[in-house]
Amino acid sequence: MSEYILEMLDIVKEFPGVRALKGVQLKVRPGTVHTLMGENGAGKSTLMKCLIGIHPPTSGKILFRGQEIRYKTTLEAMNSGISMIHQELSPVPERSVCDNVWLGREPRKGLIVDHKKMRQDCIELFNKLGLDLDPDAKMGDLTVAKMQMVEIAKAVSYDSQIVIMDEPTSSLTDAEVEQLFKIIADLKAKNVAIIYISHKMDEIFRISDDITIYRDGEYIATDRAENLNVDKVITLMVGREVTQMFPKVDCPIGETILKVENLSAGRAVKSVSFELHRGEILGMAGLVGAGRTETAEAIFGMRHITGGKIYKDGKELHIKSPEDAIANKIGLLTEDRRGNGIVGLLSIRENTVLANLKAYGFPLNHKQMRTDTEEYIQKLNTKTPSQETPIQNLSGGNQQKVLVGRWLLTNPDILIVDEPTRGIDVGAKAEIHSLITKLAGEGKAIIMISSELPEVMGMSDRIVVMHEGTMTGLVERKDFSSELILKYATTEEAYQPANA
Repeated sequence: MSEYILEMLDIVKEFPGVRALKGVQLKVRPGTVHTLMGENGAGKSTLMKCLIGIHPPTSGKILFRGQEIRYKTTLEAMNSGISMIHQELSPVPERSVCDNVWLGREPRKGLIVDHKKMRQDCIELFNKLGLDLDPDAKMGDLTVAKMQMVEIAKAVSYDSQIVIMDEPTSSLTDAEVEQLFKIIADLKAKNVAIIYISHKMDEIFRISDDITIYRDGEYIATDRAENLNVDKVITLMVGREVTQMFPKVDCPIGETILKVENLSAGRAVKSVSFELHRGEILGMAGLVGAGRTETAEAIFGMRHITGGKIYKDGKELHIKSPEDAIANKIGLLTEDRRGNGIVGLLSIRENTVLANLKAYGFPLNHKQMRTDTEEYIQKLNTKTPSQETPIQNLSGGNQQKVLVGRWLLTNPDILIVDEPTRGIDVGAKAEIHSLITKLAGEGKAIIMISSELPEVMGMSDRIVVMHEGTMTGLVERKDFSSELILKYATTEEAYQPANA
């Protein structure tokens, strides 16, 4: 018997116009956490999709428990003992949590679904995993973090021998991350192998046994985690040393461009007030459910404002839709890249020009659209075979670059970026950070929402801290500390300006 539960040998995967995997390998030991690392576009997710039957490999061999396999569907893979938690969630929003967990394998009494047993099985599963989830809740009403926990529970419920986790903590609170790590420890104790994809270095070195690194669709190296460190991994990933993850430079801070006064949006946002200046990067910090995203959505016209006022350059705005915000030169890079960012079936060009279509006249000036798209592909170093490539075929990081290009094309005065580097590798992160700093240097005003404290502290001039819809702190750069920001993020006392 081999010491490996899974061996993927010389895997090649070709899509029209691009060779995504160039003869790569992966060997996973049972009862271990094997982390896959590489920049976006390195081929990690594609390799896993080859394993579970989404993309059949062009060539190569896959051995599971010593037997050669090639699954035609994900259901076949799951029923054989391999399950996957995908980076991009795809729940059925109108169905219950319970329905989502057991979708396609509901317990039955004859031809009829046994709802009572299905609900009881769900409760037992959540209790076993220590998850605080309501089986009767509507999936679409959950936060992204709660949806992620449902997906984790669903994957574990298959009693798989291999569980693939693709960026499983990207939306989770610290407490939920700890719960996931307990689940992983329990699975390891049962000799289950975990294939883990993440860009969070602290997590990787905490839970990994083995690490395999890919670059541009090629296999680079595998080693025990204990033999590696952050600098070694980054150098192997990008083929160069990445310095200055947070390239903050002092930009001239200009006059107030945006004034938010006692802004409320239902129960999600409660009387939030702050000012934003030209050339400033204003961070927004807080725990999941703090109301940061909801505040951004209210400013951008995606969420109904129930109180307060918004001023731009001293003039009151009446924003009732994203079209109003765009007309006032406000852009929003959304948190949910898949849900309300990319249009998956459309090309890169169509996604790039989407927010700026009025600028191309009628009939549309396709030549100018191609020119503008190419400009931002080059500026943002987006890896793509062509402008015609469907955006859904790109890696998460390259999709994010297309969305950044979309908003830069509108030439906004104010750009709100919500979790701009979620699920993006260190190389792409550094590029996005440099771009944000460059925009501030050009006099743009940036609101940056991030759940990663080092990121929001490294990039911001000031930080607005929120807790459960209320603004609880406003911290100047000279006063930044993790302890102070977390104190504000966990307090219920509303922020009072010094001159109030």
